[in-house]
Amino acid sequence: MLEPDLLKDHLRKLDQGIVLQSEFRRADLIHQTAQQIQKDFAEFGMEVTFSGKLETAYDELLDQMHTHLKHMIAHEYHKLFNFFYRIDLNEKTIVRTELEFPEYSKAEVLCHLIIQREIKKVLIRNYFKEKGI
Repeated sequence: MLEPDLLKDHLRKLDQGIVLQSEFRRADLIHQTAQQIQKDFAEFGMEVTFSGKLETAYDELLDQMHTHLKHMIAHEYHKLFNFFYRIDLNEKTIVRTELEFPEYSKAEVLCHLIIQREIKKVLIRNYFKEKGI
C-alpha cells in the first residue's frame, strides 16, 4: 500500500484534476472504485454496472455515469446537488474544472471528477485500513 508521502502526492494530483490512469489500471483499485461508484449511484436510484473487464473499466463506468448525469442535469437538478453532497464533490471544484476544460460538457466534467473522487475515497480507505486506524 502507499506510504503517507506517496498517498499525499496521489491525492494532490487528484485534487489538481489529474486522473491517475496508471493507478486505475490496478485490478484491486478498479474493482473497489467500481463498487464505490455503484454504491453511490444506487443510493440515488441509478444503476451502474461493471463487467469486470479491467482494460475498459474507465470508459465503461464513464459512459454509464454520463447517461445518468445528463439526465439529472436536464430533469433533476436538485437531485444532482444532493448527489454531489453524498460523494463529497464541492461546487468550487466543479466550476474550476469546467473553466479549465471548456471543450467538455458539464456531464463529461462531472464524470471525470466523480471518478477522481471515488478513487480518492478508495485510496484513503485502503490506507487507513492497512494502518489499522
